[in-house]
Amino acid sequence: MSVVLCVDFGSTFTKAAAVDVHSGDLLATASHPTTLPTTQPDGDGRGDVLDGYDACVAALVEQEPRAADADVLACSSAGGGLRVAVVGNEELVTAEAGRRVALSSGGKVVLVLSGGLDGAKLAELRAAEPDVVLLVGGTDGGNAEVLEDDAAFLAGVPWPGPVVVAGNVESQPVVRAALEESGTPHVLADNVVPRIGVLAPDSARRAIREIFLSHVIGGKHLSSRTDARGRSFTDLVRGATPDVVLTGVELLARGLDEQHRGAGDVVVVDVGGATTDVHSVVELDPEDSGLAREVVATTPMTRTVEGDLGMRWSAISTVEAAGRDDLSAAAVRRRAHPDLLPDDGADGDAEREADLEIAAAAVRIALERHAGRSKVVVSPEGRVVERSGKDLREVDLMVGSGGVLRHGGPDAVRRVLLPATGDAFEGGWQLPRDPVVVVDRDYVLAAAGLLAEEHPIAAHRLVSRLRSAGDG
Repeated sequence: MSVVLCVDFGSTFTKAAAVDVHSGDLLATASHPTTLPTTQPDGDGRGDVLDGYDACVAALVEQEPRAADADVLACSSAGGGLRVAVVGNEELVTAEAGRRVALSSGGKVVLVLSGGLDGAKLAELRAAEPDVVLLVGGTDGGNAEVLEDDAAFLAGVPWPGPVVVAGNVESQPVVRAALEESGTPHVLADNVVPRIGVLAPDSARRAIREIFLSHVIGGKHLSSRTDARGRSFTDLVRGATPDVVLTGVELLARGLDEQHRGAGDVVVVDVGGATTDVHSVVELDPEDSGLAREVVATTPMTRTVEGDLGMRWSAISTVEAAGRDDLSAAAVRRRAHPDLLPDDGADGDAEREADLEIAAAAVRIALERHAGRSKVVVSPEGRVVERSGKDLREVDLMVGSGGVLRHGGPDAVRRVLLPATGDAFEGGWQLPRDPVVVVDRDYVLAAAGLLAEEHPIAAHRLVSRLRSAGDG
C-alpha cells in the first residue's frame, strides 16, 4: 500500500493527512473537532474519539479514494494527553532532570516532588492524577537511599501505576523487587543523570512511550469501538503527539544523511488553545554543555510546555503575563467560549486582530522561557557572560504551528512570529536573530514524526516542504 494516513487526535481537533509513502507527496488533508466521550454524546449516551476520526477519513477519501484502504499511523493528546509526575532525589538536579525528560517524552508535567515521599506528598501525587510516575534519583553508583525508599513507599501504598524508573542503575534490583511484589506496573530505564553534568534522556523517553502505549491510551477510555477495518483506537496510536512532533522536528533539523540533509538548527512554536509548546534542536557549544550555572545539562533536543499561554482556555493568563490590559475583554470571551471563531459575527475584524495580538504574546513569552538569557556578571575572574536556558540566537529556521497561524493569513508571520526574532532585546534574551520564518500550514511535522521510523525518506520529503516554503 503506497498511501498511509497520518492522524493526530488532538485535544481540540483531530487532524489527518494522506501521504504517498513512495513519493512523499501530501495527497489530502482533513480536520474535525475531536469527539470526546464527555462532549459528543451519541445515542448510547457516550461519544467516541473515533467519531471525529471517521469524519476525517471520509473527507480524505473524497479527495483521494485510495485513503479508504490505507494503513493508519496515529498519535494522540486527546483526553488531556500524557500526564507525568516526577519524583526525584533533590529538586535542583535529579527532579529537574526528570522534568526535562518528561517534557521531551511528550508529557505534560503535572507535579514535581523531591526529598523523599511521605503522606503529605502522596496526597499531592494523588491529587495531580498522573498517568505515569517518573521515579529518578542519584547518579550511577551514587546516592541510592532516596530512590529505593521512594520505590518502597509506592509499593507499600500500593501505587496503582504505572511507574518508569530512571535513577541510579545499581538500585534497579531493589526497586524491581519492591514494585514486582506490589504488582505495580513499571518499566526500568537507564539513569537520566548517570553522572554529574550529564543528562541522558533517550532510554527514559522510550520507556515513557512504552508506558503510554501499553497503559495510558486504553486507560483513558476514549473509545469503545473499532473503525471500518476493525482497528481499535489503541491499535492506531503510536505515541503521544508532542513526542511524535519532536521526532519530526529532529528530522527537519538534522535530516537523514548526506543525500537527505536537514535545515540546521530549528525551533518550532506551537500555539494551542491551552498551551504553547516550543521544540528546539540546536547544536550545542561544548563549552556550555555541563551543569555549570544551569545545574542540569542542556540537551540538543528540547521541549518546553507553557500551560498558562494559549489562545482560548489560557487566554486570560496569557494577556496577564504580557501586561496587555487592553486585551482582557477579548481574553475573557475566549476563555468563556473556547470554540470562538474570529470570522463569526459582525466583529470578525476585531476578533482576528485580538487573536493575532494574543498569539504574538504567547509566542514571545514561550520563546523567552525556553531560550533563557545572557547577562554580564562580575566574578573573581572579572566580567564574564553568564547564560541560562537554550541559546537560540543562531537558529536557521523558525516554524510556527497552531490554528491561529495556519488560518491567520499573510499577516500571521509578520504579526506573530517575526516580533520574537532579532538581536536587540532588552534583558539579554537569547532569541533567534535572523532565522527563516515559516508556518506549518499543512501540519506536516506530526505526519513526518509518525512516518519517520517505517518510511524515513517520505518523512524527510514531507518536512522538506517547510524548507522549500522558507526558500520561497
